[in-house]
Amino acid sequence: MGRHSLPHPSGAGAADPRPRPRRRTVAVATVLVLTVVAGAAAAVNGGLFSFGSSCQDSAVHVTVAASPDVAPALKALADHARERDITSDGHCIDVTVTARESYEVADSLRSGKRAGIQAWVPDSDVWVDGVTARSGATQVTKAGNVASSPVGVAMVPSAAASLGWPTKTYTWAELADASMRDDKLRLGAGDPARSATGLLALTRLGGASDGSEGGGIRAAALAKTLSPRTSDNDRQVLDTLPRDSSGAEQSDPKHNQALFLSEQSAFVHNSSSDRGLGLDLFYPKDGSPRLDYPFALVDRPRLSTDESRAALRFMTLSGESEGQRILQRSGFRTDDDEVSGALVAKAGGRAPQPFDRAAADPLPEKAVEETLGTWTITVQSARITAVVDASASMSQPVPGTDRTRMDVTKAALLQALGTFTTEDEIGLWKFSTRLDGDRDYRVLVPTGRLGDREGGNAQRARLAAAFNALNPVPNGATGLYDTTLAAYKAATSGYAKGRFNALVLLTDGVNEDPGSISRAALVSRLRQLADPRRPVPLIAIAVGPDADKAEVEAIAKATGGSGQEVSDPSQIHSVILRAIVRAAARSQN
Repeated sequence: MGRHSLPHPSGAGAADPRPRPRRRTVAVATVLVLTVVAGAAAAVNGGLFSFGSSCQDSAVHVTVAASPDVAPALKALADHARERDITSDGHCIDVTVTARESYEVADSLRSGKRAGIQAWVPDSDVWVDGVTARSGATQVTKAGNVASSPVGVAMVPSAAASLGWPTKTYTWAELADASMRDDKLRLGAGDPARSATGLLALTRLGGASDGSEGGGIRAAALAKTLSPRTSDNDRQVLDTLPRDSSGAEQSDPKHNQALFLSEQSAFVHNSSSDRGLGLDLFYPKDGSPRLDYPFALVDRPRLSTDESRAALRFMTLSGESEGQRILQRSGFRTDDDEVSGALVAKAGGRAPQPFDRAAADPLPEKAVEETLGTWTITVQSARITAVVDASASMSQPVPGTDRTRMDVTKAALLQALGTFTTEDEIGLWKFSTRLDGDRDYRVLVPTGRLGDREGGNAQRARLAAAFNALNPVPNGATGLYDTTLAAYKAATSGYAKGRFNALVLLTDGVNEDPGSISRAALVSRLRQLADPRRPVPLIAIAVGPDADKAEVEAIAKATGGSGQEVSDPSQIHSVILRAIVRAAARSQN
């Protein structure tokens, strides 16, 4: 994934016919806690949480790692708890809040490290989901949410005025088109591999979240446009703005005029005495994703009862009146149903910008992963060889369609090809049995740079023609094992430093070549060839009901890759993108 890997949507409006979302902050989170943490309900009902002004015993110490934007507010809340002798089970709670980037904590927890903390407040659920989905990761248990902040597009006044702010409203797709159409509108963001704001805005801009036609291609084009203008985090991206309205600052090509930014970040920037130019904020009318600040216990089985309850007591403080005031003063929303006009105004919002519209549904996890996969291969550039099963069974019809497995597979591969840039290196093999003498495979297009030309034809055109020409071999069986070994040897020997290297294998069956290498021997050889310093994960996709997912999974894991199962071949493209995210994350740890 190049560097590292990642909000939820929300809003509210009386005229909006969609159901109003439930509040996602700690007033409701208290209820969630009762269902998540064993014994918490009994503790509350039995009066074990004490709210007295004195401590009965020594304090319980809890360390919380928090996203840098919310950390100051949580530190103020911890000070409030100490000053008021807030207790849990008769013990004072002594909370230390440390500011840590969410992606850094997520990387540590994914690798199985405890990170020396009892609780974690990243800026988005996406980070928590990325840890919980990883086997071998340190356990994190979500207990609620402490605040929220919608993500929009912030612009310096001259750029906002050129797009008709505040009167004109835009969808995410329209903002994407405007940013690519106008060379003067330089758009910057936090690196989507490290920034939840950047990733979720790119997901909405690219159309991956709504399945819109051409969404994947748009996301790739946006990623390529955005990649030179990204910063490591959301604080650094603010430093890319012009410092004043002078012609020299405004015309400097290094400066951005527009940023993916949370409402809270815009609020802090506009509240600063040395802010430079103020920002105007566009709230897209088809719904803003949200930073939702989940509160999670870290490695809960290892926490003492006192530590768990003290951490949860601290979380519930953020839903009480003083906690809400502290968060609101820092520019956070604490209630999705009651949006502060003063907060919106200071963040750069103004009617009729739809800042109070009901939230869109949360972005699907798979859409976020697909966008991150697109970002990974677009920004880092990729060297990928596709190896496609051409056995006779690929002529079987896909249920509910008039197309064969091969027809739909070809369409998925052509769709994927459209998302790669001229700098990416892509190749194509096909396999069955005895396609080239005794060999079960044939190299149709050697892996090469898509922009390279040979004999007047670009590599992209050669691949498109080869994809279209793929057809099942009559009476052909599946020579899976020998092909996998040969392709993996070629992929590792052709490793390209500085790129995302991978081998993508698609098969709808099991090995049917009795004279081939055995599965055990194949797995052993793949382990020998795999080099963590030069990672080439095998992404093996079992297509259709006849394929053996367990087999492709065992083969792929030997290389640090993954085995996937696809019942509908039209899902191949999205499955590849999500597998790329996981493979890239695995190569970093």
